[in-house]
Amino acid sequence: MSSPNSDASHPDVPQAVGSQDVSPQDVSPQDAGAKPAPAKPEPPATSATTLDVPSFGWSGYAERINGRFAMVGFTAILVIEAFSGETFLHWAGLVP
Repeated sequence: MSSPNSDASHPDVPQAVGSQDVSPQDVSPQDAGAKPAPAKPEPPATSATTLDVPSFGWSGYAERINGRFAMVGFTAILVIEAFSGETFLHWAGLVP
């Protein structure tokens, strides 16, 4: 009796076309009916100063930008107070 792995002589098992043996290395994925690999998506554009991807909401990038604008605003207040000789709140008319 033959072993279960020796199906080469069995009539229901499809054979390779021609008299040559076909090894798995000789068969391309397209010949075997496999779907082609999907194209890799392109990475999103990054910030000009960091490798972070700009995004909205609570992200590290947004918090870093907000912090930088806050530092610029605070520096502007200090400059206004230095040149005017008054406090910012008095200069802005918020305190009499």
